[in-house]
Amino acid sequence: MRKNITFLTGYYGSGKSEIAINLAIQNHLDMVIDLDIINPYFRSREMEVELRNLGIESISSDLDYKSHVDLPYISKRVFYPFQNTDLKAIYDLGGNDLGAKLLRQFEDYQNRDIDLFLVINIYRMETDTADKIVRLIQTIEGSGGFPVTGLINNSNLLRETTKEEVLAGQKIIDEVIAETNLELIYTTVWDKVDISSKDVKGELIPLQLYFRKDWL
Repeated sequence: MRKNITFLTGYYGSGKSEIAINLAIQNHLDMVIDLDIINPYFRSREMEVELRNLGIESISSDLDYKSHVDLPYISKRVFYPFQNTDLKAIYDLGGNDLGAKLLRQFEDYQNRDIDLFLVINIYRMETDTADKIVRLIQTIEGSGGFPVTGLINNSNLLRETTKEEVLAGQKIIDEVIAETNLELIYTTVWDKVDISSKDVKGELIPLQLYFRKDWL
């Protein structure tokens, strides 16, 4: 991870939670903070026990004592990484501009050096062109008040994903980069996909699928 505090944003179902968990485990982070109060499915708080066993604290945006509560409460502990500069944390935001609004909670800490990465899957209709992705970036920045600092290529068709699908995503994201001057930070792929770091831009992150069941 480039910085101690990283936020993940993106379109609904783009894979933010899966990536947050994988990055936290692979980089031995201190905390995974789930700020998704939008989507009741595939939220990082569902991995609380597994993360705890690995020494990673899971903080939810709910009441902290029920992993599946759907109430829009923000635990005061979500501010800990801003107050303790030794902590390394990843924040999993809800989808779109609605999820990004929770960034407004951290406006007093805008002087802190943080990353806000946009997760992109071009196989979602709403992010299948460069123009749509650029508009999403603008919408999220306007809603959250923080600039997007990097992009993540998570273009996939679940377990049907091939190298060609990943590279097709990279091609469209190259168009976004040309327009925004942002950087492609990570390319994330299911760890069963036959692809190497030489094929892709950014750091290749193999993903273990923690949330997707076999029938998906």
